Amino acid sequence: MVASAVGCALIRDKLIHVNAEPACGDHDARTSTVTEVRMQLVCPAGNLPALQAAIAAGTDAVYVGLRDQTNARAFPGLNFSDAELHQGIAHAHARGRKVYLALNTYPDSARLGQWHAAVDKAAALGCDAIIAAELAVLDYASRTHPAMARHLSVQGSATTAPALRYMHERFGISRAVLPRVLSIQQVERLCETSPVPLEVFAFGSLCIMVEGRCQLSSYVTGASPNRHGVCSPAKYVRWDEHDDGRRSVRLNDVLIDRFEPSEPAGYPTVCKGRFDVRGETFHALEEPTSLNTLELLPRLAKAGVAALKIEGRQRGVAYVTAVTRTWRDALERYRAAPETWTTQPAWQSALTRHAEGHQTTLGPYHRRWH
Repeated sequence: MVASAVGCALIRDKLIHVNAEPACGDHDARTSTVTEVRMQLVCPAGNLPALQAAIAAGTDAVYVGLRDQTNARAFPGLNFSDAELHQGIAHAHARGRKVYLALNTYPDSARLGQWHAAVDKAAALGCDAIIAAELAVLDYASRTHPAMARHLSVQGSATTAPALRYMHERFGISRAVLPRVLSIQQVERLCETSPVPLEVFAFGSLCIMVEGRCQLSSYVTGASPNRHGVCSPAKYVRWDEHDDGRRSVRLNDVLIDRFEPSEPAGYPTVCKGRFDVRGETFHALEEPTSLNTLELLPRLAKAGVAALKIEGRQRGVAYVTAVTRTWRDALERYRAAPETWTTQPAWQSALTRHAEGHQTTLGPYHRRWH
């Protein structure tokens, strides 16, 4: 059983982590009381300055990617060289923080060796964990580097306790990032039965597909986000400025959206473009808006969620600094006085300024059916 290699013991027919973060909603073996754990804040770092900014602003861990197609943010000019990753890990570890390497794309069989090499690199450089979804990548990591923690990526789309149990028993995952398709009630129930700690997205861009496994961008550009690491590759994006002050944006010569002079414009993706539907032009699939779960922080904490994740490795230092600092302040105030904690207008204002379209949503978390 792989779980034995990652510091687990079988106690009363339940997998309990030893010398690791408690499982989500973990119960003491002798009582039925749920222990509320300190939630870790996990923030994005698309480059070394962003990593340093996130740590300075109070994150517990950062997640990063290499400059290749092994991660789902393979934009030109983004991500880390080997030397930068080595420097970033040293910077984080010197301050008691962690670095997770995202290897969350799906290689084809001809290129699987590149993902294996990335796993080896993560272990050699001292990454605290890899974040992966593809079974062959997780299998290789569990066999070759059993001491390096393995987190199941959101792209793994595990939404049930049996799925999480399988990934834990077969590949020894020590954490799972939940897909952004679950209601808060479903997250709470899953926390009661998961064999591993759970991480949820707290803030940032949403994806309407099966967690990044998008076919829309592939259809328009011919480049798969799942295998090539980027939705709406920059080389296919073209902005046009018009005489009346309006702007339009195309993806591989397909018109995605038009913006009024004073209208904020985000990065173009097909799902958040405007469509002509029966003579009406509107955001038919999804509006450009960001997830913001700040008001749910007490429920997530009481459920036993182990970590809150901020989306946005493609965003700059200003975004990382402001969002990390806001969430750190909220978390510390909750820890100090959970019974009287309430959201602060200044927190919401800061997050809204850095949200897509300057608007936020609870997304599926507030779905009525669950």
